[in-house]
Amino acid sequence: MEGVEAYGFSAVMSGAFLLSSLLFAAVNRRLREPYMDEVFHVPQAQAYCQGRFLQAVSGLQRILSSLTLATFPTLYFFTFLYYTDTGSVFFTLFAYLMCLYGNHKASALLGFCAFMFRQTNIVWTVFCAGSVVAEKLNEAWKTEFLKKKDERISSLRTSFSDLTIIMRFLIEYLTLPKNLVTLIALTWPYIILVTAFFVFVIINGGIVVGDRSSHEACLHFPQLFYFLSFTLFFSFPHLLTPTKIRKFLQSLRRHLVQYSLFTAISLFLIWKFTYVHKYLLADNRHYTFYVWRKIFQRHELVKYVLVPAYIFAGWSFVDTIKSKSVFWILMYFVCLLSVTVPQKLLEFRYFILPFLIYRLNIPFPPVYRQLVELAFYVVVNVVTFYLFLNKTFQWPNSVEIQRFMW
Repeated sequence: MEGVEAYGFSAVMSGAFLLSSLLFAAVNRRLREPYMDEVFHVPQAQAYCQGRFLQAVSGLQRILSSLTLATFPTLYFFTFLYYTDTGSVFFTLFAYLMCLYGNHKASALLGFCAFMFRQTNIVWTVFCAGSVVAEKLNEAWKTEFLKKKDERISSLRTSFSDLTIIMRFLIEYLTLPKNLVTLIALTWPYIILVTAFFVFVIINGGIVVGDRSSHEACLHFPQLFYFLSFTLFFSFPHLLTPTKIRKFLQSLRRHLVQYSLFTAISLFLIWKFTYVHKYLLADNRHYTFYVWRKIFQRHELVKYVLVPAYIFAGWSFVDTIKSKSVFWILMYFVCLLSVTVPQKLLEFRYFILPFLIYRLNIPFPPVYRQLVELAFYVVVNVVTFYLFLNKTFQWPNSVEIQRFMW
């Protein structure tokens, strides 16, 4: 019996192996690209086979990212002062974390706490809801792609070259009642909070609580350019690399007409929509005062000359988040514009949250870049606190000690 069992076992296992081999071949014929989590696993395996063992050090990368963002200079500085930024960032990021975990009730509640610290944080509540919607849209998009088997549609996940197809898909998806019901069922906690926000705006007569004359809303489109420059400065190890510059120049040569159009639009926006807040010109305690005086006030044409740098910063910025779905990217930019453009005052604190949301959503950079980023933040913090604590001064009409700060 032992011999018969051995032969039987071999026959069964051989048959199972043959069947599995045929099934394996069929699966690989149908799936020509990495599917779902394979997107992360395949590059890890490839890096391992190529001997790049440091790229499997995800634990170290997470620790470095956490430490780096905790010491992000503009945020780190205000943790030592009685400002709203720390609480605002804490509750907003906590709300975003709960959103990612799918706990939308808790996310909305935390979003309310963030709103109580700073009213403009309602935008990031919308972003949390938008992230949920973007995920559903991306699932529907992939289903549509698999149904039509159109390679061109698949490429749109990271391309903005065919916005008409995207807009047509959005209209078709959002006009179906069952899709709207699904989205409302997923995002109703955020809808309640946003509705309460609009009630507050009506009762309060506006979004501002406090000195309204100093917080007048306007269409200050160059704020987007200032934010991109701010991000380029603080993320230069990731955005300003030889590879990025080379890819940008190649893209520039291939799409010269599009870049010319972007340049013309940027010049127009700077010409017609640049505002200078009275505090920016008068308060010499803030770094923005010196940025404006030393750069933008040097000559009337400087603000226009900087447009190529803005174009590169914008391209590099989008290139680092191209792993996200096009719907997520669109939602992020809608929220970014909503939280920056209405601000008349150039204030680096307004850039903290959009920067952190961006930085948290880029792929993990190599360890050496993270170390450079961390070292840069440490140096900036040392200089900032040295100036704040030791280089004091007084205004002619005041006996109070003044200090340099963000």
